Amino acid sequence: MAKVTKKRQVVMAKVDRTKLYPLTEAVQVLKECATAKFDEAVDVAVNLGVDPRHADQLVRGTVALPHGTGKKLRVAVFAKGDAAEAAKKAGAEVVGADDLAEKVLKGFMDFDRVVSTPDCMPVVGKLGKVLGPKGLMPNPKLGSVTPDVAKAVKEIKAGLVEFRVEKNGIVHAMVGRASFDATKMEDNIRAFMAAINAAKPSGAKGQYIKAMAISSTMGPGFKIDPSSLSA
Repeated sequence: MAKVTKKRQVVMAKVDRTKLYPLTEAVQVLKECATAKFDEAVDVAVNLGVDPRHADQLVRGTVALPHGTGKKLRVAVFAKGDAAEAAKKAGAEVVGADDLAEKVLKGFMDFDRVVSTPDCMPVVGKLGKVLGPKGLMPNPKLGSVTPDVAKAVKEIKAGLVEFRVEKNGIVHAMVGRASFDATKMEDNIRAFMAAINAAKPSGAKGQYIKAMAISSTMGPGFKIDPSSLSA
């Protein structure tokens, strides 16, 4: 069994596992507990009262976090002609069509998000077995299949976050870094939760938000009182 360091003991002593923290307090203590030598990512996880096995209980969408995630995302764009040039000018790291598809099929995966123009989707469709399992397939409902790829790239770079409920009913996302000002962190978390509420499916019955928590990469988790988000 790994030895618990004194530093870790001090961190864990600040956490009450049984407590439902108001958001403001949770963010403050989380920042105090983020003692790693790097700028830890902060994630929010939400347990929803849905059964994703049913089509009318899927929860999926996007949200533009007001202060971004603090993570630099590499964007791949499938486009041709003027759209390809616009994507490059908008900051896309990788742009192409059939040539890019060939690279991906050979193992190239040096990107975090994928955007495509509608006319390139037949090309992207051939990559379903590669991109699909990684959650990278472009989707028109999420704005990643669009004629305006430049706009999509800019939004992703600015902090547009995709979310999708997992088979266990949990949805999670990165909402910032431990170095973020506490107020900005709270703004991001509230924006994310507002998007989750807005995405409530028609088939959801009973309590929708069953539980939520935030944590940093190396730090403990904090259970949040959902009612404190409206404070």
